[in-house]
Amino acid sequence: MSEAIIVVTGVSSGIGRATAEKFAKRGCRVFGTVRAIAGTSPLAGVELVEMDVRSDTSVKQAFQQIVARAGRIDVLVNNAGATIVGAVEETSTTEASVLFDTNLFGILRTAQAVLPQMRVQRSGRIVNVSSVLGFLPAPYMGFYAASKHAVEGLSESLDHEVRQFGIRVSLVEPSFTKTNLDLIAPQTAARIPDYNKELGIASRAIQNNVQNAPEPDGVAATIVDAALGAWKMRHTPRGEASLLAKLRRFMPAGPVEKGLRKSFGLA
Repeated sequence: MSEAIIVVTGVSSGIGRATAEKFAKRGCRVFGTVRAIAGTSPLAGVELVEMDVRSDTSVKQAFQQIVARAGRIDVLVNNAGATIVGAVEETSTTEASVLFDTNLFGILRTAQAVLPQMRVQRSGRIVNVSSVLGFLPAPYMGFYAASKHAVEGLSESLDHEVRQFGIRVSLVEPSFTKTNLDLIAPQTAARIPDYNKELGIASRAIQNNVQNAPEPDGVAATIVDAALGAWKMRHTPRGEASLLAKLRRFMPAGPVEKGLRKSFGLA
């Protein structure tokens, strides 16, 4: 699949940008989506396409444009995402809805836009970027974790539905990665004083974890493998993500919970 047609969402920075670059270096034809081309630094070997995953019209138009230019789409990588920090009780339904509109419904929109073409081809791969928080809880990132849990359920279900057409769906589950997504994560507008102390501790722990996390290259390499290699449902980058996946599967719940609370700075 050296000349595969690849679409990667959210390539303006971070994991998406690193992933698009790796696909291009593999000799693929790569389309990278951004909300606005103006102000986005060009990427060698990557054709930028304007698309907002929160807009039905924008997504449909972008995929129509890509198919018109390339004739097919072999791989869709759903990387675009958002986050929010705050206690569940502090999070408004509007804030939660905005997060799900990007992290979950954005994937629904792009999948519904690409699947008609993939069904005609009788082939294709959809790679959804989830997180270790798709199978672990996350104090003070509860709705981010909830959205990634939803991505995991959607992806596994979709894979069963579309494999009859030669299409497969995979998940990539990174841990903390040094990107702007978490470094500049927005916080909930509401504040309940009872949570302030622990929220402050958890927020500092999140920032510290991100600052000390690996660069996006490792996650990008895992995404490329998930897209172009033999199919399997879950892919965890080497290091902390793979360790957490093994711990969640094989360790008793108590030690796993204790280690997770420690990583968020909680007693």
